[in-house]
Amino acid sequence: MDVLLNPAYGALTGPHAGIAEVRGNVRVYPSDVAPFLGLPDEPTEQDWADAAELVGPNRLVATMGPARAVPELFKVDRQFDLVQFVAPAGFGAEDSEAVRLGPDDVPEMLSLVALTDPGPFRARTIELGNYLGLREDSELIAMAGERYHLPGYVEISAVCTHPDHRGRGLATRLIRAVVAGIEQRGEQAFLHTGGTNLTAIRLYESLGFTISNRMKVTLLQVV
Repeated sequence: MDVLLNPAYGALTGPHAGIAEVRGNVRVYPSDVAPFLGLPDEPTEQDWADAAELVGPNRLVATMGPARAVPELFKVDRQFDLVQFVAPAGFGAEDSEAVRLGPDDVPEMLSLVALTDPGPFRARTIELGNYLGLREDSELIAMAGERYHLPGYVEISAVCTHPDHRGRGLATRLIRAVVAGIEQRGEQAFLHTGGTNLTAIRLYESLGFTISNRMKVTLLQVV
């Protein structure tokens, strides 16, 4: 499970290599896909210099993993704790009402994300994996999907429910449906939540998820 300690780098050097912007050993997602910067486990001075050249000025990027010292090439915008969970075996369950979301759904997905703030989701994030939604009276009221793809693991992300429809278990249904697709491919699902989001932490623990790592998200900008 060591690959889960550095998920952005694992994805960008693995299954998402084809979408990565690259300089030396450093990788980053295109800005309209995701904000994540992928650095080697122990970045060198040259890696940080390549990262600064790759990112350029006026672009905010995020690293995810163990806390690490940041060189003066970058300034830290903010940092927060993250908890990583791995799904229990056999957790997936298909949902007959869940619909596959595609490019035509992106404007509505972006509106739902803006209303609920589940984490970064941008115009091309949908290219990273499968996304499912639940609709009521044709309105998208909940969604969840896949973001990081690592060797053997897939991250569940963008889990959100319209405020008017919370308390109905929609998010749990969609998580199970997304996990079902991941399990069918012989992979294991994992996810992240904020270290201070005790409600989400308790929910995932009650569903049988186990904590795999505690890490930091650091938002950086080139000086």
